[in-house]
Amino acid sequence: MENVKLERDGSIATITLNRPDRRNSLSDPMLTDLGTAIAELRDDTTTTIVIVTGAPPVFSAGADAPISAKMSPEERRKVFSGRKSQFRRLFERANTMLEGLEQITIAMINGHAVGGGWGLTLACDFRWAAAEAEMWIPEVDLGVPLGVASTTRFVRLVGPAIAKEIILECRRYTAPEAAALGLVHRVVPGDLLAKAVIDYAHTLAAKPFKPLSEMKARINAIARTGIPEVNAMTEGFLER
Repeated sequence: MENVKLERDGSIATITLNRPDRRNSLSDPMLTDLGTAIAELRDDTTTTIVIVTGAPPVFSAGADAPISAKMSPEERRKVFSGRKSQFRRLFERANTMLEGLEQITIAMINGHAVGGGWGLTLACDFRWAAAEAEMWIPEVDLGVPLGVASTTRFVRLVGPAIAKEIILECRRYTAPEAAALGLVHRVVPGDLLAKAVIDYAHTLAAKPFKPLSEMKARINAIARTGIPEVNAMTEGFLER
């Protein structure tokens, strides 16, 4: 895979968005490679934890598009409007696959996460960020709506009022601000982030995988539907 690196270390796998010259912007080929890597892990019975990160110095600058500083706002909007349809299809497919993995997933946000880059982190179970990282959604300013999948995850995680602030205002959030909203689980100095995430991955990997995976699936199902099924509730009471 040219645009994504997939590395394994025992039961822990790391997916790295690997277009540092383009600030890991999400091109169609990258999203295709990302889907391929996720599909490979989906069928991997030895991997229990998956880390998703970007090649330094950023996590991802979001959707790739041929824009320049010389373009007017109107010209930029036209570029992104024409770019969005194909991008959204590939992006939402990869995100759905990532969210649906049986393995526990950790987004290691080692730098700025913009637009679809921030949206990608929301498909992971846990999000650890470098203290220096910033996150923002520029889509409205660029004249295009944020995709349905990312919008849904923002609403699910922070509620409609805060989701509107994030998406409509297009302002930058520091890692601590994102953590205060529940969109980041841990904030760590950048030079300590990789070790902290790996240590946490090993902590999770030491747990029995079957109940870990089953509880992930159950929590995700409850979050999507809002009301757990009766049999799931009953099983929970019996387990206690």
